Amino acid sequence: MSEVVIRVEDVSKQYRLGDIGTGSISHDINRWWHRILGKEDPYLKIGEENDRTKKGDSQYVWALRDINFEVKQGEVLGIIGKNGAGKSTLLKILSRTTTPTVGNIKLKGRIASLLEVGTGFHPELSGRDNIFLNGAILGMKKIEIKRKFDEIVEFAGVERYIDTPVKRYSSGMYIRLAFGVAAHLEPEILIVDEVLAVGDAEFQKKCLGKMKDVSDKDGRTVLFVSHNMIAVKSLCSKAMYMRNGSVIEMGETTQVINNYLSNQQDKSLLKFFNDPGEAPGNEKARLRKIEVCPQLNDPADPITVKTPLTIEIEFWNFEDGKLINLTMFFNTFSGESIFANGTPAVNLSAGLHKASCYIPADLLNDEVYSITLMIVGDTSYSICTFDNILSFEVGEERIASGWHGKWPGFVRPKLDFKILS
Repeated sequence: MSEVVIRVEDVSKQYRLGDIGTGSISHDINRWWHRILGKEDPYLKIGEENDRTKKGDSQYVWALRDINFEVKQGEVLGIIGKNGAGKSTLLKILSRTTTPTVGNIKLKGRIASLLEVGTGFHPELSGRDNIFLNGAILGMKKIEIKRKFDEIVEFAGVERYIDTPVKRYSSGMYIRLAFGVAAHLEPEILIVDEVLAVGDAEFQKKCLGKMKDVSDKDGRTVLFVSHNMIAVKSLCSKAMYMRNGSVIEMGETTQVINNYLSNQQDKSLLKFFNDPGEAPGNEKARLRKIEVCPQLNDPADPITVKTPLTIEIEFWNFEDGKLINLTMFFNTFSGESIFANGTPAVNLSAGLHKASCYIPADLLNDEVYSITLMIVGDTSYSICTFDNILSFEVGEERIASGWHGKWPGFVRPKLDFKILS
């Protein structure tokens, strides 16, 4: 059985809004006096949930509230949630950059953290000096750092600039070197925030591969915060979904991601804009309506893999006699592209026009889908694009007997597949 290397027990973090530090002198004296008397901090009884969409009445907010979880050696834990959910605050506490207001953190082993671009680097020092500085901070001996030095530089791809002060590095070079140092100097726990979004696609793929090697081959633990659900799904063995400073769910990665995305999606099957001035688009075309119309016996029934659908679209064209066609892109809600389909190009007059796309039963899978619509001019350029304008969920058709698991893949067309003899 793997050993627990991270244990978080009843951790909460409180901040006071609008002031530097924990509060005024009177608040600090009040806290001190209660501590002398052996009583609980009086300000722990107040404070509101950290919901940035609402105006609160309290000066205090809980960035984290009652967080409990364990991570075992060799696990890769993905932490997901909207901006402001408390993910970065939690990582800062785990990295000992800040302390919890209440609760305990128990860690076993050396920690390397990448919380933001340039974390732990001194801008006046060269890349070479910063490698040795970071290694020393992590508790590495000079001989160990020298042994890994060439590997770090090669991974980061900054050999030409290794003796240049890092203040002259681009953000991409910064993060390349920082990740190379953190991943190669053999920490027992690697903590990575959303910093990889700075790098290019090739380097992101390289980093994900390195984190997987660190976990699978070296048995080290990784905590990975990202808004890229594809990366989380491919890398992480477990996931934790946070919202407003609390842990909503922790478990198998795919299930947690699906529940998170389901909570984020627009539940409406219709987007309608009656006023052309308020409708999305531009001076050449605007979208009036896009709607998913399922063919159901009862409108209250859910959409399943057996439900035929029609996507109905209405749009204004403002250029008379323009050659126009529509293209629809179907994606999973986590960002994977599934397929695209387009109409033939037609010369359209100025005014309101309609289009529809029929999707037969037994094509889509048990999945949350997102639609991106593009209005194309002269079959060659986008007049306007409506990214993820509408989403809808397709569920499994429950039958009395048989297998009820999810079929693999993002589509499941019913083909003429039979045994001939």
